[in-house]
Amino acid sequence: MNEDEKALEAEIREKGLTARRITPEDIDAEIIGEEYHVFPGSCLTVCCLTLKNGFTVTGESACASPENFNSEIGRRIARSNAREKIWPLLGFRLRDQLAA
Repeated sequence: MNEDEKALEAEIREKGLTARRITPEDIDAEIIGEEYHVFPGSCLTVCCLTLKNGFTVTGESACASPENFNSEIGRRIARSNAREKIWPLLGFRLRDQLAA
């Protein structure tokens, strides 16, 4: 969970918004694996996150100037982009559960 998510979670709790919802912890708990790939001769980093049910989501990062490429930063950005794709998936699952 990043600092923005921590601040938002604190605000949600402070306002007493207690209905069932997806939390950053829920997102992180779904992730059971992660792999990274940098394509040879490029600045493109791809992160593939594997979820508990075997579904995968990907995220990418790339820099315009090869001089700015940093593998650690590329991995962090690609993972964050992949992780963001999990929110709507879990939101859809929760909405189905609430509608049942």
